[in-house]
Amino acid sequence: MIWDTERVTQPEQDRPGTDSNDVGDSANDADAATTADATAATTTVTTPTVSTHRRTLILFAIAFALVAVDIVSKIIIVATVQPGENVRVLGGLVYFTQIRNGGAAFNMATGMTWLLAVIALGVVVFIIKMAPKLKSTPWAVCLGLILGGAVGNLLDRIFRAPGVMQGHVVDFVSVFGPNAEHFPAFNAADSGISIGGVLLVVLAVLGYDYDGTRHHKSSDGDRG
Repeated sequence: MIWDTERVTQPEQDRPGTDSNDVGDSANDADAATTADATAATTTVTTPTVSTHRRTLILFAIAFALVAVDIVSKIIIVATVQPGENVRVLGGLVYFTQIRNGGAAFNMATGMTWLLAVIALGVVVFIIKMAPKLKSTPWAVCLGLILGGAVGNLLDRIFRAPGVMQGHVVDFVSVFGPNAEHFPAFNAADSGISIGGVLLVVLAVLGYDYDGTRHHKSSDGDRG
């Protein structure tokens, strides 16, 4: 019985079939597994960052393109169309004219030019700060349109007559009739703001958020 006890309490390294190299291999395998897990965790963390940068690039690319179109179109209109003149195109469906607007988009809030300029500046700052958080492409497109439109009209309010932060925006598209008789005149920037705003409302109704998630409304059946 004493001999059997000694076999039971025999040290691990002295037992038959036990090799110290096996312990080292096990440790190496554990280190390799830990390294693989760390690599996978790093990949998971960096992927959203790349996605966010892509959405930010989309936003600013759309905004830049809209500002460019807005500036060029206004320069052409001011150079070729006199105030009060109407150029008939598309069989009278659209008229190109030149109307100076001291109000908001589509001639709203006239006489509040400085306040509208401040609001536009606030919108620009807000969107720029929000851009790095975007993970939704539709949101990036909408905010890009709004940002481009806000910047386009803000440039008019800063640099056009009668003065800084008092400048009147150049509107030049009149639909269904000349001189904005049937619908307020507008420009490319106004169109960007309006389209981007409407699309944002649609996204909100459908439950899409700026971080790429979608909120589903629970039905009556789910409540029960």
